[in-house]
Amino acid sequence: MKGRNRLLAALFVLLLVAGAAVGPGGEFVMRRYMEEASLQAGSALRLAVSALRGHLSRFEPLPELIADHDEIELLVSDPDNAALRSAANLHLKEINGLLESSDVYVIKMNGDTIAASNYDSPTSFIGQNFSYRPYFQDAARGAQSRFYALGTTSLKRGYYFASPIRVDGAIRGVIVFKVDIDSIETSWQGGEYKIFVTDPEGIIFMTGSPEWLYASVLPLTPERLARTQASRRYAEADLKPLSIREDESTTGYRLTSITDRGVTREYLTLSNYMPEADWTVNVLMDTGSVRTQAHTMQIAILLFFGLAGLAVAIVFQRRARVEERMRLQDEARNELEHRVEARTADLARVNRRIEREIAERRITEQKLRQTQADLIQAGKLAGLGQMSAALSHELAQPLAAAKTYADSAGMLIDRDRLDDARDNVRRISALIDRMASISRHLRNFARKPNEKLGPVSLAAVMSDTIEIVAARLKSADAALLVELGETPAVVQAGSVRLQQVLVNIITNAADAVEGLEDRRVHVRTSHEGDKVVLRIRDYGPGVPTAIAERIFDPFFTTKGVGRGLGLGLSISYNIVKDFGGDLTVSAPEDGGAEFRIVLEAAPAISEAAE
Repeated sequence: MKGRNRLLAALFVLLLVAGAAVGPGGEFVMRRYMEEASLQAGSALRLAVSALRGHLSRFEPLPELIADHDEIELLVSDPDNAALRSAANLHLKEINGLLESSDVYVIKMNGDTIAASNYDSPTSFIGQNFSYRPYFQDAARGAQSRFYALGTTSLKRGYYFASPIRVDGAIRGVIVFKVDIDSIETSWQGGEYKIFVTDPEGIIFMTGSPEWLYASVLPLTPERLARTQASRRYAEADLKPLSIREDESTTGYRLTSITDRGVTREYLTLSNYMPEADWTVNVLMDTGSVRTQAHTMQIAILLFFGLAGLAVAIVFQRRARVEERMRLQDEARNELEHRVEARTADLARVNRRIEREIAERRITEQKLRQTQADLIQAGKLAGLGQMSAALSHELAQPLAAAKTYADSAGMLIDRDRLDDARDNVRRISALIDRMASISRHLRNFARKPNEKLGPVSLAAVMSDTIEIVAARLKSADAALLVELGETPAVVQAGSVRLQQVLVNIITNAADAVEGLEDRRVHVRTSHEGDKVVLRIRDYGPGVPTAIAERIFDPFFTTKGVGRGLGLGLSISYNIVKDFGGDLTVSAPEDGGAEFRIVLEAAPAISEAAE
């Protein structure tokens, strides 16, 4: 009995919901479909308005531009000159053909047309008086005017743009540009929407339904007809009322009924007023399909709730059967509890095994951390070895130069040339100081250098560099050509480390040209904005593309065994990057290799600072 009462209550609730969904008029369902139809019609309305705006905006500035043409200004200054009229007619016809407009014509201040693009057609505007047109009246007062109407001579609809023709500041005439709008109207025909454009008096001026043309959606009162006739907007066209009625809608949307050829149809109507053209664009969507869909949905809802009621009945029937099975479940519960206890014991054993695995994993994690610490220490030792190799590489050349000076000093002492010997000893002392500085910078290479960046003269750095590389250049029989310009550049860098970069690159260049026919090494500078570019060029075998991608990697070298560690260019690359610059290598078309160092330009160094 209790189950039957619950079943009846559930069915009653379903009937109430179904009644609310498909109740009087099916307002809820209809509103949803009207909303979807309104969105679709709104998109069509926006497209139509955008098309009209785009079509008209193409021609809006043209009258003013044409009015400034010398031939037009000469014509309105001497309108009775036949030669000027003939030239103006040809000019306007050419413009009209290029712009694919309807007509272009020139009007005197009394309203008479004196030149037109259609001068040679049966419906020529020449001699016609358009002083009654609002576009002429506005332009004659000095304004840029717009107007849409049916041509009184050509009997073709169009949109008119007019501009005053000024000569020496005075208005001498008006130029008019007529645009054809038939192409846009044609695109509206045959679609699922009815689109039309009305003027302020409610008269349909453009439409995809030809039978509605020149029909009025507003009552044709004497006042409206008088205003239309005053501007002769529609010439002799037959104006007629359109049988239209605004329907009351409970859905909140604008519904319109139109009777055409004895058939009345209801439309969902959306409108958009275009103030720049002073017309209203309307989109009408037949609501017949919308209402059909809404009614179909109402029937579907009724069927759904009917099936839902049947499902509820089936559920309650099955529930009664479930209650009957409860007794059998009580008997089976004891058996189930016994199985649960057995399963619980199994789970306890699994939990103990999992705990042992967790303990083993913790021990493994501790060993992993220790291994990671050992790897970090090994990485530190490897970095320490790299710095030691770099120090040995960078001091090799200054040591060779110091040895040369020492040997030379011994020979000079034997010849009693003590002053020259002292000079060599001084140079050896300077090289030792330089090696100490290089050693200090290489030692600090792995962290941010302590040497502060500042203005460095390329001339001074290059002078010191030449002293170090002179012996290597001589042994390779290479010629070093230096072009630093009349005023050597000053860059933002560190002098010792910049010299270190130049020594590495020039020495590599000497190695590249050794034994070749062309043994030049060319150094030159240039400016690129606020950057200074230092190029070191040799004419050796060059750098292949596959090698250029790795040439700045540590320990990468193309020299034979024992002739290099492959650290010079890697260190040089990082030094230039530390200066905020860039170091690249390229292969010129005529052979060889060119290293390009780009640095920030710095203010010139004063003598006091030096």
